[in-house]
Amino acid sequence: MTRIPSPTVELHRETLSNGLRVVLSPDHSAPVIAIGVHYDVGFRSEPQGRTGFAHLFEHLMFQGSESLEKLAHFRHVQSSGGTFNGSTHPDYTNYFEIVPSAALERALFIEADRMRAPRITAENLRNQVDVVKEEIRLNVLNRPYGGFPWITLPPVLYDTFPNAHNGYGDFSELEAATVEDCAAFFDVYYAPGNAVLTVSGDFQVDAAVELVHRHFDDVPTRSVPVLPSFAEPLPDRERRHRQLDPLVPLPALALGYRLPDPAAGFDGYLAYEVLCAVLSDGDSSRLEQRLVHTDALVTDIGARCGLFGAPLDARDPDTLIITVMHPSNVDANRVLEATDEEITRLAADGPGPDELARITARWAATLFRENDRLVSRTMAIGAFELLHGRAELVTELPAMVASMGSEQVANAAAALRSDSRAVLIVEPANGSSGSMLDLATPGQEA
Repeated sequence: MTRIPSPTVELHRETLSNGLRVVLSPDHSAPVIAIGVHYDVGFRSEPQGRTGFAHLFEHLMFQGSESLEKLAHFRHVQSSGGTFNGSTHPDYTNYFEIVPSAALERALFIEADRMRAPRITAENLRNQVDVVKEEIRLNVLNRPYGGFPWITLPPVLYDTFPNAHNGYGDFSELEAATVEDCAAFFDVYYAPGNAVLTVSGDFQVDAAVELVHRHFDDVPTRSVPVLPSFAEPLPDRERRHRQLDPLVPLPALALGYRLPDPAAGFDGYLAYEVLCAVLSDGDSSRLEQRLVHTDALVTDIGARCGLFGAPLDARDPDTLIITVMHPSNVDANRVLEATDEEITRLAADGPGPDELARITARWAATLFRENDRLVSRTMAIGAFELLHGRAELVTELPAMVASMGSEQVANAAAALRSDSRAVLIVEPANGSSGSMLDLATPGQEA
């Protein structure tokens, strides 16, 4: 087993009377502070008939609030020398600021003000619908492999609306959104008891706690929605779908497999993270060696856990994805056969000791490097606390990954069964014009 040190991250918890959970993580290595707020709502929670609503609402949260006019958030953060952003995920939406430590109170005030009451107006809504539509054109409709595979694979693997639908949204459903829809969404999902506030960086804990109470205590308490289960049965067969896209220069494949529920045990889930690294992390990985260097079947291949490739970034169900780009003269079935052979070999023998040590050491180093960045560490703390109740995972993951044995990885490989997976085949639509996102009906074979 690779010996991996455990980084030291100081954590303090506080829960306010309105239900807001607070995690404070002081770090005096630089005079900078990161503030993050994670709300327990992602695109899996948006209402049917309103695809893309969670992401649209993320945009609206930057359009002013109870005490701040439109664009004031931008001015206050940037004039302090800071930066900010937000993002929407399957099971949460987050917002953050990175500011000099002297601007801590300003950033807390901004987040509390929009948690209390964002400025939801017809003008702001129409404006942000147009912004989101342009974002979709830029990132999906007019880009080669746009939405591949995080938008295009789920409707092949999953059957239910929460798991299968397009989280970016359909134009007609975005345009149909009303101010009343937005107000209802805010009331249900943006209650303080449905959020985690994380503060990391150069501050004194007692002073930060006092500021948090000062600005967030009077955010009204509201009922917190019951967290639904999005579980659905495993596919009982291989599901295939073919998508034509006039923008792609080469064919592509995406293979989707269901991951075990992380709530049942982190070790069972993390074995698949190590498996993905064994399969595709670096030139010496199994699929790189076989499909790229030896058989020359593909030009690029990768494996990851989660739609966005971050460990433990979603609740159940989650997806292991293998993506492939290959030349037009290579049949997709040849690629699938070679991939299955390597997975079967790994399931039979497991990775060797040196291979496993190399992979786990590299994976741990990647985690260390990522969490050395204050913003990344803050976002990870907030997400782990919200999804799993374990902000400590930010320090525990490297050693947990390093403890994975060959047998655990082999068992994970054996679970990647071809008779319960999804296969998305993307092919160039020669001579076509415009984008042709031919998405499968959930569960449909094509």
